[in-house]
Amino acid sequence: MKLRREDVLHISALCRMNLSDEEVERFRNQLSVILENFETLKQVDTTDVPPTAYPIPLSNVTRDDEAVPSYPQDDILANAPHREDGQFRVRAVLE
Repeated sequence: MKLRREDVLHISALCRMNLSDEEVERFRNQLSVILENFETLKQVDTTDVPPTAYPIPLSNVTRDDEAVPSYPQDDILANAPHREDGQFRVRAVLE
């Protein structure tokens, strides 16, 4: 299905895009190829294919929670410019 120049201009107006004549022609060709591919896909028999939102099952990839020792407090605070009572000392943000 070949798109007309007017179709591309209408689409660009809906997207609020100002296209040059060169861009209109380039998008006309590209969008026409995309629509031709959809026409090819329409010919595929999908009568026995159930509708699905995802073609493959989704699953989270997570690891088991394991308690491990944390870093020593002195190592963490070693490069802190200011520390107080084993914590980072920062300037007050709120008054």
